[in-house]
Amino acid sequence: MQINELSALELSTAIREGAVSVREATEDALARAHADTLGAFTHLCDERALAQADELQVRLGQEGFEPGPLFGVPCPIKDLTQVADLPLEGGSQVLRGNVAGSDDGVVIRLRDAGTVMIGKTATPEFGLPCYTEPEGRTPASTPFDPRRGAGGSSGGAAAAVASHVVAIAHGSDGGGSIRIPAAACGLVGLKPSRGRVSKGPLTVDGPGLTSDGVLTRTVRDTAAALDVLAPGWPGDPPNPEGTFLAAADQNVQRLRIGVLVEPVIADDAPVHPGALAAVDRTVAILQELGHEIDEAPRPFAAGAWDAFAAIWAVGSLGAPVPEGAEDQLRPLTRWLRERGRTFSGQQHAQALIAAQQVTRQTAELWDPFDIILTPTLAQPPALHGSLRNDADPAEDFAAQTRFTPWTSIYNLTGRPAISLPVHQEAVDGIQLPFGAMLGARMHEDALLIAVSAKIEEAYR
Repeated sequence: MQINELSALELSTAIREGAVSVREATEDALARAHADTLGAFTHLCDERALAQADELQVRLGQEGFEPGPLFGVPCPIKDLTQVADLPLEGGSQVLRGNVAGSDDGVVIRLRDAGTVMIGKTATPEFGLPCYTEPEGRTPASTPFDPRRGAGGSSGGAAAAVASHVVAIAHGSDGGGSIRIPAAACGLVGLKPSRGRVSKGPLTVDGPGLTSDGVLTRTVRDTAAALDVLAPGWPGDPPNPEGTFLAAADQNVQRLRIGVLVEPVIADDAPVHPGALAAVDRTVAILQELGHEIDEAPRPFAAGAWDAFAAIWAVGSLGAPVPEGAEDQLRPLTRWLRERGRTFSGQQHAQALIAAQQVTRQTAELWDPFDIILTPTLAQPPALHGSLRNDADPAEDFAAQTRFTPWTSIYNLTGRPAISLPVHQEAVDGIQLPFGAMLGARMHEDALLIAVSAKIEEAYR
């Protein structure tokens, strides 16, 4: 089997056993990254990556050294995250040429685990939309149909993994930004529970909408990465005992599964038959595994989601826009920032309170279920430009909510959720992926991984 066909865990095993060197794995990934035509990367750092690979190979030969399960595996970083001395442009023209001065905590964790940082992956401007069409760059595309987007905002990461440039790529999720690309590219994408992956030591959680994670092709790779990313920094709560990778191999007792296919955050969102088929296939697998299936209630009316929209708009004001560069931003970004400025401090505080109330209401309605199952997206991967509307940014934002009428529930409430590539269906004569999304109670990431691993065994 070729290097790029291996999962992250399989590649690391091959490296530890001497079948592949870290340099060989890194050179393979870099060669494929340079040949990328899907808009996956914004910057590649060959010399730095190869030097790191050589250092890791030396370490592997040292007596007593015990490599972790992702040792030697190439893993690029999303270009919203700081990597010291590398570009940090956030998908925006106004930051072109900006260079990070330090490493974010997740970068340190991935480096300490022995992954090789080969470069930065594409993201839309400041990660705000759910499509990755950065100005002046090739839009990130799904390899299933390059006319269609890889999703966003971790679209570059998803394109890199789905096209087998790498087996794993860092991403982040503030409204579905790991799970949306996972669904669009036929991958596994987990948004962990709020606080599971620390924002430390350089940054803070803020309203807690965003979590770091990875895009992978297998549940076990995702679980191994969560083990790497979950250890906190001073001031963070301790993680539970045991590993998430071990959870992927655990048996699961009979669970109560709640199924919801009605759109939540957008009343007028049409749902494609392929999205419903993904849920149906997952239901069939879960029934075969012996789980109880019930209908889940809609957790809140669409109007209650306005709290998320308000927090998102105010949050866009935190983007590091240089003075005098506001008019160079994308229309959607400008619209969000202008909208954010309309909220008073009191209104923002009320939005945060409303979000907490929605969180409690959702828990009251959904906690009787062990798992909630929905489609990940309402539609197949979107054609480039079909969601973007520079002439009417408000409609652009509304179109995104119709495309993703379930994902941001989990950012608003902090609950963990994962997209699984359970189904493919022909659309306009081309087979396209459709994801099913499973969510769990707060902090029950291990259960979510265990269930997902069993589903994966059935659909592969």
